[in-house]
Amino acid sequence: MAVSVDLNSDLGESFGVWRIGEDRGILPEITSANIACGFHGGDPRVMRQTVRQALALGVGVGAHPGFPDLVGFGRRNISATPDEVYTDTLYQIGALHAFCRAEGAALQHVKPHGQLNNMAFRDREMAMALATAVRDFSRELILIAYGGELLRAGEELGLLVAHEVYADRAYRPDGSLVPRSQPGALIEDPGQVAERAVAMVTEGGVRTADGQWLALRADTICLHGDTPGAARLAARVRGALQAAGVALKPLGQAISTRRPQG
Repeated sequence: MAVSVDLNSDLGESFGVWRIGEDRGILPEITSANIACGFHGGDPRVMRQTVRQALALGVGVGAHPGFPDLVGFGRRNISATPDEVYTDTLYQIGALHAFCRAEGAALQHVKPHGQLNNMAFRDREMAMALATAVRDFSRELILIAYGGELLRAGEELGLLVAHEVYADRAYRPDGSLVPRSQPGALIEDPGQVAERAVAMVTEGGVRTADGQWLALRADTICLHGDTPGAARLAARVRGALQAAGVALKPLGQAISTRRPQG
């Protein structure tokens, strides 16, 4: 059976006069876009523009909800209650869905941003609140999770959960990401990132920051749109995967055979 994988990136994070990321350069290289919904980044104009650009290239569109934290770009810990996580997530999914509906397209997935994602990795209540918001909006949505409590919550609620890996981030032995505040957390060398991406898909794992082998399942690979040289990095990863015989498909197609029945 041919190996396939989705390449996703966090996009649409500019807002007002502020420009963040290399969206135009990255979009032709990826297969799914996680579009910011106005809380950590993005605004209504940017959301509509990014949805249109993604659809024009055949790129799958997903909501990228985060904490209401423009100043910290959603990368600060927020003491949110489960009700706040649920309602904020549901609100953001609905906002992006409106733009998809206006363009006659389906919303494919939901991927939480930054510290909302990282905190839901460990916090059971937060993970369940987030996954419940996805389920209550639509059971057809794919939830992207990189492990931990969020992955377990999504599966318990009957959602189709896509296992995400990060080729440009360092891992700890427990599968969590090395915090960005620590040296070496972000891997910027294009060759190393491409090599890691191929290993994640074809070998089923990656070396952690301390050299241990960590087994991973790679349904989708994330490439951060705000990483310096992000567009060139995305092209390098795409080329390396294709050279290794890996087919690149939007997330819904890459894991279509895994959708729960009933």
